Amino acid sequence: MKTSATPATAFIAKHGVAFTEHHFEYVEHGGTAHTSSALGVPEHQVVKTLIMENEKGEPLVVLMHGDRKVSTKELARAAGMKRVAPCKPEAATRHSGYLIGGTSPFGTRKSMPVYLERSVLDLPRIYINGGRRGYLLGMDSSELVRLLSPVLVDVALEE
Repeated sequence: MKTSATPATAFIAKHGVAFTEHHFEYVEHGGTAHTSSALGVPEHQVVKTLIMENEKGEPLVVLMHGDRKVSTKELARAAGMKRVAPCKPEAATRHSGYLIGGTSPFGTRKSMPVYLERSVLDLPRIYINGGRRGYLLGMDSSELVRLLSPVLVDVALEE
């Protein structure tokens, strides 16, 4: 086991994913702009993991380019839901098992449907949270499909 073992790295290692580890200084509210600058990678390749919920309070995971926002209206339509909105931080932590800023789509506490912005798959390599603040994993974008069986959506808005 690596010293950086998290539920996320344990999950992807179990599935035989080749990944690289990237540590950086976490900055509160720094977001993907800070992350991409700290790692020297385009913000478009940093994939953020967002925990949202539908009108029934059921959680879902949205994976989006760091330099884009999610159209919650388009996401609700694509997912066949009335409404989708970001969870409160405490609810997101309760669903995922991760702190905000350290949320990974891998090894979550609860099994949740995953929605992936389709254009993320056009990137040969992505950087995604490894389950801790200041810790990203670099991997082939196709691994997201293999590991998470996401619903592909087109819901990105320019920041």
